[in-house]
Amino acid sequence: MSIHPEEPDPAGPDRTDPAQQGAVGPSPRDLPRSGPPTGREPAADEPPGPGTAGGGPAPSRNEYTAELEELEDRWRRALADLDNLRKRHARELERERTVERSRTAAAFLPVLDNLELALTHAGADPGAIVAGVQAVRDQAVNVLELLGYPRHAETGVVFDPARHEVIGVVQDSDATPGTVVDVLRPGYGDGERQLRPAAVTVAKRE
Repeated sequence: MSIHPEEPDPAGPDRTDPAQQGAVGPSPRDLPRSGPPTGREPAADEPPGPGTAGGGPAPSRNEYTAELEELEDRWRRALADLDNLRKRHARELERERTVERSRTAAAFLPVLDNLELALTHAGADPGAIVAGVQAVRDQAVNVLELLGYPRHAETGVVFDPARHEVIGVVQDSDATPGTVVDVLRPGYGDGERQLRPAAVTVAKRE
């Protein structure tokens, strides 16, 4: 009598190991991380450092030396340009001063001509000499006014420390206290363009 081996029942009980049925898969945080075991993980947007495959080779010492020499050359050129600018400005300033001195001296040439003319006729008429000197004086005052320095020799005006220099205080019953009684030396110019203040005497205050 033949004996046939018993075939497993497909619907039979599962013969899987109970230990395997109750086992739970490892958590993602328990899985080992890939990469080097130590060190900081590079950020996703962090550019590759020098010497890495993505960053290219690090600059050599010769490249740093060449860049430094270029900066030094630019610095020296800037200093040379500044020195040239300073010298050009000094030349232009001196030229302007020369032109201004020449213009001022030329303005006074007619005054000198009239003085020499008055001295030439000194022995002719003393009265004419006085009139000639007064005319020359008026001409010189006019020249100063044209140059921006008007003459100030007014009396009876209120004392102004910006325009007057007190030489003395006098008692004058006809003058208003604090006003100019007499001008001993005229002043020329106003404000920042003042050549000198007028030397005056002032009426005494009561």
